[in-house]
Amino acid sequence: MIAFLGLLAWSGCASLSGGKELFYVCSYDVVWDAALQSVKDRPIQVQDKERARMTVAVKRLNDVTSVSVLENRQRWHLKGGISQESTKWWPIDPSEKAEATVESRLNNKLKEKGCVAS
Repeated sequence: MIAFLGLLAWSGCASLSGGKELFYVCSYDVVWDAALQSVKDRPIQVQDKERARMTVAVKRLNDVTSVSVLENRQRWHLKGGISQESTKWWPIDPSEKAEATVESRLNNKLKEKGCVAS
């Protein structure tokens, strides 16, 4: 059973390592609103042994606005042994589909507002 804990961490100036960075020739406020709308339907729920956190950072640059999308996933797992370290959350690969869904929604919303991806 897949578990999903969708948490949103929004930051106006955070830098994300490993995430895909998108650039838009558009005002920061328009991109910020579109980013909020793009993740509005992400569920917040807990099931079984897996969790994920989707992080979207919107950053002002000179003449463009940058958006980074990154998902971190972990699975509760026994790694053998009897120590406390043997049973814990272990990192797993992010869902490219989940990241692509948010990116696609963001692109569509910004295209509707006349913003150009660069």
